[in-house]
Amino acid sequence: MTKHITHDPVLRLQHQLTQRDWRLLGWLHDHRVLTTFQIANALFPTLNYAQRRLTQLTGLGLLERFRPFRLQGGSYPYHYALAYVGELVVAASRGMPPPRRADSTARLHRIATSRNLDHRLGINDFFTGLAGYERKREGAQLHHWWPDTRLERFTPPGTTAFGYPQADALGVWTEDRQTVVFYLEHDTGYEALTVLADKVRRYTEFHRRGAPAWPVLFWLHSTVREQHLHRRLAETATRFPIATAARDRLDGRTPAEAIWRLASGAPTLLRLAALPMPTPADLAAFDTETRS
Repeated sequence: MTKHITHDPVLRLQHQLTQRDWRLLGWLHDHRVLTTFQIANALFPTLNYAQRRLTQLTGLGLLERFRPFRLQGGSYPYHYALAYVGELVVAASRGMPPPRRADSTARLHRIATSRNLDHRLGINDFFTGLAGYERKREGAQLHHWWPDTRLERFTPPGTTAFGYPQADALGVWTEDRQTVVFYLEHDTGYEALTVLADKVRRYTEFHRRGAPAWPVLFWLHSTVREQHLHRRLAETATRFPIATAARDRLDGRTPAEAIWRLASGAPTLLRLAALPMPTPADLAAFDTETRS
């Protein structure tokens, strides 16, 4: 009797994927690109283990990898994005139409040559840092990580509010039974402070439309920039919390830890899960929207 071997890639790969693989493929679909080190930190016990699995997934046709040009010489780590087969697998699992191969190739080229690649990787570094903390810390969980494309026209789950927060990302994070929903603004240090202040006004308008009073986080380039922003925010009254952290004072800490300074002027640095939540999180509503 002749044994039937399927040549359909989606069917052929099902038994070869782990739960960790599925999480990685979903992230790459939503957030475009991750480096070797980000993936290893978020999902694997060691860098070597991560490199071996990434090589296998690339060999299966699920991932593509590239190294951007480095003007200063040397080389960047590998950057990973979904290959065409990876897009097919994710689309099938989410009930989405299969992508065209030409569209998949064009997407890869846009990712690799984007002028905003460093900004994208900065956002993704924040969330893979949370995922890495979750992996090592019992009681911590990154429930949701939603990309900017999902927030251009947005109705917060569990509400009827509608607006345009245009955040860089939205996260839902729990630690020790404390849950916080937050919008993230990743700062590269190149924009004028007036641009950051305009973002606060955008969230104020969103809140005026009935949006929940969830914290807005500014993930800032430096402590000096943080000080300047706080002086500017002192002139602005909001009904939602604003918190900042400067990447040059992390000292090995992750975004989950006590690095957050409230714009209200309180001197104590807070853990991410301890940030005030004037409007409680409705985890069931988030889960329902994710499944729909």
